[in-house]
Amino acid sequence: MARIVVITHEHDRFLGRRDILLRRSSPYMLFDILAELKRRGHSVQVQQGLSKPVSGDMAVLHVDATVTPADYVDYARSFGFCLNIGAADISKRRISGALVDRTDSWQGQVIVKSNLNNRGIPETLLNRRSERAGKQQPFPRLPALHPYEVHGSLGDVPDGVFDCDNLVVEKFIPEREPDGFAVRFWVFCGERERCTRYVSPNGLVKASETIRREPVPVPDELRERRRELGFDYGKFDFVMHEGKAVLLDANKTPGRPQNLVKMFAAGASDLTNGFEGLIHRAK
Repeated sequence: MARIVVITHEHDRFLGRRDILLRRSSPYMLFDILAELKRRGHSVQVQQGLSKPVSGDMAVLHVDATVTPADYVDYARSFGFCLNIGAADISKRRISGALVDRTDSWQGQVIVKSNLNNRGIPETLLNRRSERAGKQQPFPRLPALHPYEVHGSLGDVPDGVFDCDNLVVEKFIPEREPDGFAVRFWVFCGERERCTRYVSPNGLVKASETIRREPVPVPDELRERRRELGFDYGKFDFVMHEGKAVLLDANKTPGRPQNLVKMFAAGASDLTNGFEGLIHRAK
């Protein structure tokens, strides 16, 4: 049996009230895997912040921020094996396969996004909690939150967007269906995975707002991209465009929509098998 340490930011709400580790209402998919690991006899300890370092057989770097602070990465390196230590930066400029600039020949629709994951909401929450605790903001000079904006062409992108380091412009290429739009979500842990195509009436597809879903295979080029980005555990959002897989988003701390909790929990056992495969590799 392994001693597993989960490294989170000191102001992350990973633990529930009274330090209850496994909350049914947790927004993080990792909770389902941790619950199954505990049922199988492994021990799980959450290291919230770096003030009281602990030891373990392996660790999971689970800091919910686009770029994991360097001191957390350094601490993660103190373990013989740590999941996702190579995935410390998931900014759009690093992971997106749909980026365009003002000189691109792309003629279709485009979407303006934050370079930060989830529009910078995780960093905003961490800053607020830090201030309430009387401490300095961990992510100072955070840009203002901006909603995603879809434009008809590159020429319609507002002045200044391409000069803003906090924003990126991507091709807007959801898979079009007669009744909506589709995006593919690939969830993985070690060698275990599930990949699902979600169809939504909305152009900005979210798993919680879909009208149907179906299992689909994982393209080989996306597996190679995962290796390049250093992901042991996580979720990739991608589309098939002109016969090629295009990665749109990569998340190292994936959540689970509350209306799909039962579905995500049902797949936790298989993902846990993948986690145990990583444990054997670490040993």
